[in-house]
Amino acid sequence: MITHEPTRASRTRRSFSAALCLSAVLLTGGSALAAGSSDSDAERVERWKDIAKSIFGDRAIEATDTLIKVDAPPRALDAALVPITLMMPEKDRIAAIHLVIDDNPSPYAAHITFGPAADPSEVKLRVRINNYTNVHAVAETKDGKLYEAVKFVKASGGCSAPMGMSDEEALKGAGDMRMKFAEGGQGKPSEATLMIRHPNFSGMQMNQITRDYTPARYINKLDVTANGKLVFSMNGDISIASNPVINFGLAPDAKGPIKVVASDNQQGRWEHSFNPPGPSN
Repeated sequence: MITHEPTRASRTRRSFSAALCLSAVLLTGGSALAAGSSDSDAERVERWKDIAKSIFGDRAIEATDTLIKVDAPPRALDAALVPITLMMPEKDRIAAIHLVIDDNPSPYAAHITFGPAADPSEVKLRVRINNYTNVHAVAETKDGKLYEAVKFVKASGGCSAPMGMSDEEALKGAGDMRMKFAEGGQGKPSEATLMIRHPNFSGMQMNQITRDYTPARYINKLDVTANGKLVFSMNGDISIASNPVINFGLAPDAKGPIKVVASDNQQGRWEHSFNPPGPSN
């Protein structure tokens, strides 16, 4: 589970949820600079150093343009639904990936660990982005080394954007799931798209009726298996967009059924099984 240390957000804890008050951005006693569109490259570099140390400690992180790549829009059309694609061309070397949105209130967006039933060449998901920010993707190889890629995205207000409906409406059907499959062909990996109904409340969204902040409630753990073998396990946080959609690859020899177990930070738990079409069944 992703954990966080107190930040400046704790000053407003009566209005914001406790989850928001915990962030990986400052384990340095308040040395990181406030995020903003006018920050210099040097300020962003220093912020990333603070965040990386809080997540990875003293482990070295090397830049790469081959092990992992980040595709994201330079300017988001909707800051609450920003599409992110993580590409791992040397997929056989990859054990896990870490997604960090530097200037979000809780930067550590997701940690995805791949299992034997995965094809880790590409992962797509949608995130919230709260400010002009660098988005870091860190690949962890099977020999324990870390490699990073970065993309700058212009967006604002994604973490506080209202749902456009009441909290009760947003929670209706929470945990409902659907999955779509795209066959890769004989002996080739196939692609799956998982859709989960869940508002993923960030703790920063204001209830338009009561004018109070909606407490954070978000999917923090997701496990996907194929016939009992792990495809991937994801720890998530408030940066994952509402009604999560995750596109991932299945190994050519992955067999059905595909089982999904999701849980949130308020003890919600849901599971569902899907039968992939064709020879994977």
